[in-house]
Amino acid sequence: MSQQTKQDRYAEAAKEIAAVLEGESNLIARMATVSNILHHAFDHYFWTGFYLVDPEKPDELVIGPYQGTMGCLRIPFGKGVCGAAAATRETQLVEDVHAFPDHIACDARSESEIVVPVFDGGGALIAVFDVDSDEKAMFDEIDRAGIEGILKASFA
Repeated sequence: MSQQTKQDRYAEAAKEIAAVLEGESNLIARMATVSNILHHAFDHYFWTGFYLVDPEKPDELVIGPYQGTMGCLRIPFGKGVCGAAAATRETQLVEDVHAFPDHIACDARSESEIVVPVFDGGGALIAVFDVDSDEKAMFDEIDRAGIEGILKASFA
């Protein structure tokens, strides 16, 4: 897939997501929509979904809406790629998950991953958005920009 094609796909997905979410205020419905549309827009998306900050355990993520095989139910802040994104509040782009310290293998077929923190309108961390691929080095700066833009438009 050419880089321009990937950018175009993100632009198309962003328009589709914005149209579907218009007028919808429920957070879970919004997350389910984003994960579904993005998962089906890209062949390299193997697992796509959200881990929400647990209001009862604010230093822990709990599984939210997703597409793909079974996900981990809970991830502590600071553990694995998702926990690193939650702790640092920065996007984690990992070419080889097996080389990442404390990687959590929810599915052994995962090879590369991007995790983007999700903030509400007030700037509070509410979740992380996790995408895994079953091939190494499948995510790049185009994915980062596309996903970050869609999440900001959908949740901030």
